[in-house]
Amino acid sequence: MPIRRILLALPLAGLSLIAHAEPLSFNAALDLAERQSPNLAASNAQLDASRSAAIPAGALPDPKLITGVDNYPVSGMDGGHLKRDFMTMQKIGLMQEVPNADKRRAREDVAAADIEASAARREVSRLQVRRDTAIAWLNRYYLERKLDLFTQLERENRTLDDAVRAQIAGGRSPVADAVIPKQEAARLADRQDDLSRDLAKARAALRRQIGSAGDDVLIGDAPAWPIDANHFHQHLQRHPELQASAADVQRAAAEVREADAGKKSDWGVEVAYQKRAPEFGDMVSVQFTFDLPVFTARRQEPQAAAKRAELDRAEAERDDMLREHVNQLDNDLADYAALERQLDRAENTSLPLASQKVDLLTAGYKAGRVDLSSVIAARRELIDEHLRLIDLQRQRAITAAQLHFAYGDETQ
Repeated sequence: MPIRRILLALPLAGLSLIAHAEPLSFNAALDLAERQSPNLAASNAQLDASRSAAIPAGALPDPKLITGVDNYPVSGMDGGHLKRDFMTMQKIGLMQEVPNADKRRAREDVAAADIEASAARREVSRLQVRRDTAIAWLNRYYLERKLDLFTQLERENRTLDDAVRAQIAGGRSPVADAVIPKQEAARLADRQDDLSRDLAKARAALRRQIGSAGDDVLIGDAPAWPIDANHFHQHLQRHPELQASAADVQRAAAEVREADAGKKSDWGVEVAYQKRAPEFGDMVSVQFTFDLPVFTARRQEPQAAAKRAELDRAEAERDDMLREHVNQLDNDLADYAALERQLDRAENTSLPLASQKVDLLTAGYKAGRVDLSSVIAARRELIDEHLRLIDLQRQRAITAAQLHFAYGDETQ
């Protein structure tokens, strides 16, 4: 293929790749993050490990094979012979140790609590992945809205430049006013560069969650979740972090029961077949063993006391976590309520008044009654109000996302 045709084909290939890039909706981003998250994969592996570890939790220990020789003579006329003395026996048998039933049930309870804790922590990881992805998507979404606003502001600034030129031509403004729109354009370009930098960081944050799809074109509006304080307070106990903490308490309680069961005797049984010389009959023996926990004050009791202290620690940490979540929920609800009120004032009061001020000062400037600097100052106030409105919308959306992924239907 000629070089010229290759060079012409390169831009078309780039356009083809862009055309085939799928738009990225909010829900699609969450699904991608959940499928690709290494943290969630690690939590899934931990849950699988807990389930596998629970299978042998209450099982008996493996039996032991017994083999050897009993009563082997080492001196006298029969010394060194296996078949001369009638007491000499070759033995083979099995021994089975049997921990007491309370101890086995406690071990099963410990394993069940581990599964519950792993499942709850997996849910914590899943919601954290979805929350972080939601915040990254929302940050990018609202930064793009800000940049769209600056595209409109550039057009308005060009219109202002034309109006200033007309005023100067009509002798109603000083010639020095001609540079003011250019200065304002430079200021707008600086602010636009800052936003472009922030948008690049927001894209990187989204790529951190979902890979290269974080650069795809965003589609759809920001989600709107219902914020019901009563609903969140009622579902507070179902937060997966609290459920994981409750499972830790259950595990500690089961370990206390296991330690207390150590005061009860374990037992074992041994069955052996004993072969003697042909002229003597073979034998079978059965024996039982029992543990004798006679020094509980120095052995089992200190271990049980340690486990009870661990239970106290787990319960205290659960109570502290509950208080922390109640506090965080109340803070987030207070933030959301304040943002709602501020957003309402910005939309219905501050922004309309700033726009009205610009219109009045612009009309006064055209009539020669107002200087250009007043118009520029009013336009800057209007720009700030527009940007503040978008910031308030972003903060409200992020606060709602934090509430939703912590206490909303995602935990059900």
